[in-house]
Amino acid sequence: QVQLVESGGGLVQAGASLRLSCAASGRTFSSYTMGWFRQAPGKEREFVGAINRSGSTTYYPDSVKGRFTISRDNTNSTVYLQMNSLKPEDTAVYYCAAGEPGLSYARSQDRYAYWGQGTQVTVSS
Repeated sequence: QVQLVESGGGLVQAGASLRLSCAASGRTFSSYTMGWFRQAPGKEREFVGAINRSGSTTYYPDSVKGRFTISRDNTNSTVYLQMNSLKPEDTAVYYCAAGEPGLSYARSQDRYAYWGQGTQVTVSS
């Protein structure tokens, strides 16, 4: 079992930056690929990015590539989502998730076994 707790969300203006954190507890954090997802009202949950177990490789969809950066600190069992140049369309609840055992990478939320409770990010125009 892995417990995940996100923090760092808030209300910002367009063009601003935010850094989300996701603290993990439980089994060995470094054994999990970690992902970030978001869900806006009335929309399906969307893949925002992922980072492999060692932190050497990251993956992003085109919608956030160049603006968002994922990193991880395996010593402190924390994964981060740095969000720059935020846009109103980035408004959503952001979730971190731990991949199923052995997962190297996936965009599908079905491949992630553990989820945090989410943190709200609101970007005003």
